[in-house]
Parts: sequence; structure tokens; C-alpha cells
Amino acid sequence: MPVDEKVELRKGFKNVYFDRSEIGSVDPAGKLHYRGYSIHDLAERSTFEETSYLLLHGVLPTTTQLCEFDAALRACRVLPSEVHDAIRLTKSAHPMDVLRTAVSAMSSLDVDIMDLSPEATIRRGIRLIAATATIVTTHARIREGKAPPVPNTDISHAANFLWMLHGEMPPPEDARLIDKDLILHAEHGVNASTFTARVAASTRADFYAAITAGLATLKGPLHGGAAEGVMQMSQEIGTKENAESFVGGVLEGGGRVMGFGHAVYRAVDPRSVHLMEDARALGERKGQPEWFSILQAVTETKAMQQRAKKGIHPNVDFWAGAVYYLLDIPEDLFVPVFAMGRMPGWTAHIMEQYSKKDLLRPRLAYEGPLDVEYVPIEQRA
Repeated sequence: MPVDEKVELRKGFKNVYFDRSEIGSVDPAGKLHYRGYSIHDLAERSTFEETSYLLLHGVLPTTTQLCEFDAALRACRVLPSEVHDAIRLTKSAHPMDVLRTAVSAMSSLDVDIMDLSPEATIRRGIRLIAATATIVTTHARIREGKAPPVPNTDISHAANFLWMLHGEMPPPEDARLIDKDLILHAEHGVNASTFTARVAASTRADFYAAITAGLATLKGPLHGGAAEGVMQMSQEIGTKENAESFVGGVLEGGGRVMGFGHAVYRAVDPRSVHLMEDARALGERKGQPEWFSILQAVTETKAMQQRAKKGIHPNVDFWAGAVYYLLDIPEDLFVPVFAMGRMPGWTAHIMEQYSKKDLLRPRLAYEGPLDVEYVPIEQRA
């Protein structure tokens, strides 16, 4: 039976607006704002802690407010023993599966979990913004047979992540790179994982359930896995001289060059311009400029130049993968680092959805047969 001609299908919900939001603006012309503030100002002048406060509270903090917020984050870095147990039980799983499981475990330790008020949601958001970095690094060390890291409450969130991962104090330049990366990933409108988190929140599921839904969606390679795919592609290319033939071969075979294009942007991803220069400088500082050279060569191939004319440009993940790799972050942690950055954005969206009355429940246009005769099982051939 054909689809009713009166039904207007928007495959993939493309250009479908289901509500209004005060959190972020993703402009196809290549502009991104958090609570009205340009991503360029935030990336260059803010910190992840300050940006997180902005997303959760709607305004930039005063010095006193930021100090109190930062202190609350630092106080939540240590994981409960029950969460350590959950990580040990799942240590052989993919880091995103471990992160999802650990977040679920944290829900069992919270009180009055069905308090969906803004105050309770912000409190839980602070808890997970801080704890996510500890979960990711604890799993990374346990699976290597090492002792779990002890969070350092005297340094920033970004520096503490690198401290816990590598067991040594990171150079300030490295910590600042992670700080900027987390800012750039903190919010991006109603992408697939954020939409999923909001759907869960619209049912009045608890905060941890909504975050877990977002994490499960982010794991998909079409959403969160591009950075990992970019570095795998770079390693396969090997040298910048091979970029042209590699890209041509991928496209001729019907494949996809990782890290290009975006569901919304038709201009350069505004986040990518920051990480591109950072990737160049980091490669030179680490004595490994070849990775930037390979990626730059990919963007300059004839095929990708033609696609750029059609609005298909490198996105934030194209350069993020090189930054992570050069900072000695294991490739299967690239998506969990994305999740670390997105936690304040998810929290803000869940809180906003809790304030709505609508259950997010789209429809499908059925096109199968109707009134099929039921045949008893003993009469079926």
C-alpha cells in the first residue's frame, strides 16, 4: 500500500524544528553560538569550566561564581567504589560501553533520582562533568593492568584528565589544547545524541537514563566516530604524496572520506578552524609534522576541493583526531573524550526538555499491506 500522498516525509528529520531553545545556535553559514556567545570568543578566551557554567546557568559567571562552580567540579572527581567495581567488571569492553555502564552505576548511588528540578539537574550535571573524565581514565589504566588514577584537585579539569591518563603533569600547552577541544565539543544543537537525550527526558526518564541514551547514540560511527576514522585513514595514507590517489580510490569505490561534511553547515565548520592551527603547531612541537601534512594534503586533493565548492568542508573531527593522537590518547578513547566535552551541553538540553510538557513522539508513514488474513500455524505451508 503506497504512502499517503498527504504525508510530507522529512528523511532524517532534515530541517525539522520541533521546539525553540535558548541553549545554542548552529547556523548553516558557519556560525556557532552558546547562549548567544560566539564559539570563537569562547574557544580563545574562555575555559571549559566557565563555558560549562554558561551552558548550565545561561550566563557567564562572576569570579566568585566561577570559583564556587570549579570547586564543586573538583569535589566530584573521585569515583565511588561501586563505580570502580563496575569498570573492573567491564574492563574488556569498548570504552564507550564502559562509560555508559559506569554512568548507569552512578545513578544507583544518587538520592531522590526522580527529582527533575533545574537545581537537581545542575547538581547531577556537575557530578557527571567531573566524573566522566575519571571514568574514562580509570578504565584506560585498569585495562592496562595499572592502578586507577588519583584525581588531582589542584589543577584544571583538562589538565587533570591528562594527569590521570598519563600519570604525569602535562605541559600547559597540552592542557590548554584539551581545554579548548572540550569547549568546542560542549554544545552543538539538537544533533543525534542530544536529540536522543531529549527524547528520553521528554518521557520524564531520570537524568542518568537520558545521559545514557545520549552516550549510546554517540557511539555510532556516523555521529561520534569520525575522529577515530580520520586517524585510521591518515595511517593508511602514510605520506602526503599518497593523498590524491587514496582519496580518488575511496570515492571511486563508493566510500566516504572521513571527517568531511556536516548535517547543518554549508560553510566551514567554525570549530575546525581552531583545531586546524592547533594540530599544525602541536605536530611541530611534538616532532611529528607528518600527520598534519597528510591531513592538509587530503583537503587539497582535486576531489575534496570540488566538494568544498559544494559546501563540503573538513569538520571539527577531521583535526581533533590528529590532536588526540599527538597527545598520546588511545584511538578508542576519541569518542569518550567527545562525550566528556558534550556533558554540559547534554545537561542543559535535558534540563530544558524537563521544562516542556511535550512527549517527543514522531510518526512513521506505514507503506505495508493492511488487513492480511491470519492463517493458523497448522495450515501454513
